Parts: sequence; structure tokens; C-alpha cells
Amino acid sequence: MDNRRSFFSRVASGTLFSQASARAQAVLPVETPDLPKLPHRMVNGVKEFHLIAEVVRVELAPGRVMDAWGYNGTVPGPTIEVNEGDRVRVVFENKLPEPTAVHWHGFEVPMEMDGSVGLGQDPVPPGGKFVYEWTLRQNGTFFYHSHFPMQEMMGQLGLFIMHPEKPYTPAVQRDFGLVIQEWALLPNNTVPNSLAMEFNWLTFNGKAGPACTPMIVKQGERVRLRLINIGMDHHPIHLHGMQFVVTGTEAGRVPETMWYPQNTVLVGVAQARNIEFEAKYLGDWMLHCHLPHHMMNQMISMVGPIQHGEHAHHMNGPVEPYPKNDPEKKKVKGYPQDMWMADDGPYAAKPENYGLRETWSAAMGGMMTLVRVVTPAVYEEIQKRKAAR
Repeated sequence: MDNRRSFFSRVASGTLFSQASARAQAVLPVETPDLPKLPHRMVNGVKEFHLIAEVVRVELAPGRVMDAWGYNGTVPGPTIEVNEGDRVRVVFENKLPEPTAVHWHGFEVPMEMDGSVGLGQDPVPPGGKFVYEWTLRQNGTFFYHSHFPMQEMMGQLGLFIMHPEKPYTPAVQRDFGLVIQEWALLPNNTVPNSLAMEFNWLTFNGKAGPACTPMIVKQGERVRLRLINIGMDHHPIHLHGMQFVVTGTEAGRVPETMWYPQNTVLVGVAQARNIEFEAKYLGDWMLHCHLPHHMMNQMISMVGPIQHGEHAHHMNGPVEPYPKNDPEKKKVKGYPQDMWMADDGPYAAKPENYGLRETWSAAMGGMMTLVRVVTPAVYEEIQKRKAAR
């Protein structure tokens, strides 16, 4: 009875509603460049999402098409964003030609909802449906993926963000999510080789540099980046220009006593890492995997006829055949290695690229994007251009 009186008195005084309003205002939506959010509808107090596994044709970079497997028309799948304490229902539909299921990576849910086929549930057959439902008692950066390993390598994963009931401190003004993936695509082939152990296309949110959309922040803002990785490689992700601290993992928030300055964080397979930093310095700062082969697109083995033939590729595009007509260069052992190729044109219309220095695209390849720390004037111009699209 005392609890009921307390509840009704809080309603009468407006305290309950003001607390709910304050919590809603405290939730800062996560921005996922080049990747949509999965919408939901409220059904008797439950947030209901519809997730569809299907074959998806995507473009990793201008002209480089890939036929992969994803969710709801995207690779990786759309981001699901909810709050701690929500009751969530995911109506899952399988439009693939083989059985599948969805595993909720790191979730504390009943085993029947875990997505581990053969243990908690049967595989969802082609054309079939399965309903997942739970109440969320966690917060942090999580993800969902097929628990069939080859389907993971075909692209089936996505971000799942759980905002905390009590907002994290210190507060951030920008919050971004990035999905790390790697692909093995041979020339003239649009289907990734899911058996491969070497990869020639490396992506953030399904795009390879310079096609990745930059993250735009104002100078002085505190920024959070959420990174997740389900693939075959670990990725040392490096930020230029600023130091950061790791504030979260795939299991949730890290105590502040464990934070320490870094500028490169290893995001291992099946891991999530949240990093936070103050955007102190104006500039267009790279964020990229620091494995050398992962900073290039369309890379293939430089041996035999491949190296000399017309199908040779390196860095951001096609490479001219070995310069046989330059005997002086041929005297240098190991030549050629790198290329410098700028082609800003395909990316000029993107609002987030406004104001970038000419030839910027030559610096960007593979698993590489930008954190652009800009002045308020440049920020407003970019927002104006985005609104006009």
C-alpha cells in the first residue's frame, strides 16, 4: 500500500513524469554512418522489431559490387537501439535458401532465446519465422549475428545498442557505431569467398575507404566510438591526432579506474570496444586498422602473371602493368610497391566530405575512415548540405 501511495503521489506531483522525461532526454542516439537503424513499433508495451535474413547486393566502393547475405537489405544488418529495462520482441524471418538463426552476442537471456541452434532452438528453415523476446537487464555495445559460421563470413551481423538507465559519465556529445568486416573478392567475382583466410576488401559499416562517410564533430566535444568485430582477423584500430580511453567492452562499461590513454586499440574477433576522447584539435583525422594489408583495396597476390597482367590491382584502383619501359626503375629491387592515386570525384557530392583538401581520397583505402573535427561554421554548412540532399 505504501508503494502505491508513493507511486500516485509522484504522479500527482509530476515527479514520475519529469524523471522519465529527463531519462529520455539523456539518451543520445548512436550515429551509424552508411548504416540504417531498424525501426520498431510498440505492441502492448513491448518494442517489436522485424528482422529479415536475406541475400543483399551492396556496393563496397564505387563500381565494386558484392552479393552477400545480410538483414533487411543491408550488410551489415541495421542497428537495433533500445534502453536498459525495455521489453523487446524480434520477429525474425528467414528468406535465405538454407536454415539460419540469430544469436544475441553477450546477452543474458533465457537459453531458448539465445539463438544457439540445436541447444535452445531448432534452425529456422527457409521461409520460416521465429520470435525472440526478452527483458533487457544490461547496457552497452552488443551485437547480433548468425550462429552459422559461414553465414557470418557472408555478412550476417549487426549492432545492438542498449542505453543505460543511469547515463554514463562523463557525458558525450557525439556517439558513433562502426562494424568491422573483411571480404575476399577476386576480380570479376561478386560473391565473397567465405572459406578465405586472406582478405582484400576491409570495411567499416559495409564501406571501404574512401567511400566511408566521415564522422563529423565540433571542436571541444567529447566523442564515443563503438567498434565491433565478427570475422577472421583481429584489428588494431588507430586514431590520428588524439588520445583516447577504452570505456567499454562487449560485456558493458569499464570502471573509470581502469581507463588509461591509448591511440590504438586491438578489437579482437567477437569483441566490442568503446573508446572516448575529447576532440581537441581541428583537422581531418584518420581512423583505421593499422595492419598494412588492411589499408588497401582490391589487393591480390603480386606473383606470376597476375603481377604483370592487365588484372593487377593495388591500393584504391587498377594499377598499370609493370613498367617494363623504365629500365632504371627496374634496377631497384622490390619496385613497385605502393601507389599514390587520387580520385576525389566520386565522393565530391557527399555533404560530410565538404571542405576536404584536394587529393584527400588518395590517402584513404581499405578499413579507413575519418573523424573530422570542424569549426561550428563548417559543421553548420555540412548540416545544411545534408538537409538539402
